[in-house]
Amino acid sequence: MNLVVLAGILGVVMMFTGLLVKQLRVVSGIAAAGLCVLFISNLWELYHAPFFTLPESSMLATTRFGLLINQILLLAGILYVVLFGRHIQVVGKHVADYYALIFFVYAGIGISTSYTNLLMLFLGIEIMSIPLYILTGSDKRNLKSNEAALKYFLMGSFSTGIMLMGIALIYGATGSFNVASMNTQLSFNLIVGILLLLISMSFKVSAAPFHFWTPDVYDGAPTAFTAFMATIVKVAAFAAFIHLFEGSFEMLNRKWQLLIAIIIACTLLVGNITAVFQQSVKRMLAYSSIAQAGFMMFALFAFNDASREGIVLYGAAYCLATLGLFAVLIKMEDYTFDGFNGLAKSQPLLAGVSTVFLLSLAGIPLTLGFFSKYYMVSAALSTGGKYLWLFVLAMLCAAISVYYYFRVIQAMYFKPLGGVPGTSTSLTTSTTRAFNYTLLVMALLVILLGLQPQLLLQFLYF
Repeated sequence: MNLVVLAGILGVVMMFTGLLVKQLRVVSGIAAAGLCVLFISNLWELYHAPFFTLPESSMLATTRFGLLINQILLLAGILYVVLFGRHIQVVGKHVADYYALIFFVYAGIGISTSYTNLLMLFLGIEIMSIPLYILTGSDKRNLKSNEAALKYFLMGSFSTGIMLMGIALIYGATGSFNVASMNTQLSFNLIVGILLLLISMSFKVSAAPFHFWTPDVYDGAPTAFTAFMATIVKVAAFAAFIHLFEGSFEMLNRKWQLLIAIIIACTLLVGNITAVFQQSVKRMLAYSSIAQAGFMMFALFAFNDASREGIVLYGAAYCLATLGLFAVLIKMEDYTFDGFNGLAKSQPLLAGVSTVFLLSLAGIPLTLGFFSKYYMVSAALSTGGKYLWLFVLAMLCAAISVYYYFRVIQAMYFKPLGGVPGTSTSLTTSTTRAFNYTLLVMALLVILLGLQPQLLLQFLYF
């Protein structure tokens, strides 16, 4: 509850900050302080009663899992502002409004991780989505940004319509919007409603074959906001996805495992194979996010304690690594693989932390990404050997991902500067100490949690 109320209040505060404060660094500082307040208040709620009790509390119920996901996403938000604050300031003139929209997104995240009612699910998803349409098109001078915003808005609207139709059919079949009351006898309306919700939520997390918007939107949006969409919002949508189908449709689990398995297989294949052929690192990361969604959907496939632990680890690993890579990418003058040529010689720190993040996304041992993939796959295997082919496919796709992640490492360490001997790799802006130290801390966290994942998982139980 704390996150929902305080994030909404801070969003309004940021709107007035834009009128009263003209120094952009001060605006970013206020936003960072606001995120720290949200982080502390959510941590308090993890062990104590919330500060606020809403009249709609019967439609919202915080769980330890939801609060831990919130905590991870709030920490990622603080890191995001530190890494991207300077770049948010140059996107447009309305910097305080951008931060206000980000706070409103966090209010939607708070609803999406604690809803007990389908109407609150709808509100949470839309409160997250609508600000993103605006942020995607915030660079008015860039036609690609405008095109991406229009495409995202139109496809998001269709997805919303599909969700509402699914909710209406479920209400017609059960007579209730309550998630807990939906384990009723199967009917045609209920099955179709569930399928429509599955399609709508698959769109939100960019799972194949509902992923078509992702590469163009991520590529066209300002890189600072692409990083936010591809990490924090994506993990929040997955938390809502898992909460919905874990809590309300347990009896259908065995009946539709095949459908989930097909979606996972398509997502893994499309994301990984398409990423191999990309020449832009930013677009490669977009397709990589699709591939990572395939692994995260193993939590839907399994529905057990290992999958719950896996999505917590995956959310942390994915946010840290992807935010770090986008932070390095936004400093580059050239977004192609050639733009990373010789980075280890000109910027050894950036190359080093980028290598850690890439190894984590590839699932290499001693990184958090390895354990997150391990937990996901082991959770799926524990359901039985009927879908062993899906495990084999996941391992093959993980091997494919190593190729395109290591292309960046190869460019940084084994190719001459700028692709031609004697030239130098140039950054669009210089890096600050805070930027470098933040990236270094994130890389160390990826390694530390990769060695001791229980440091994070203990918050699920204690």
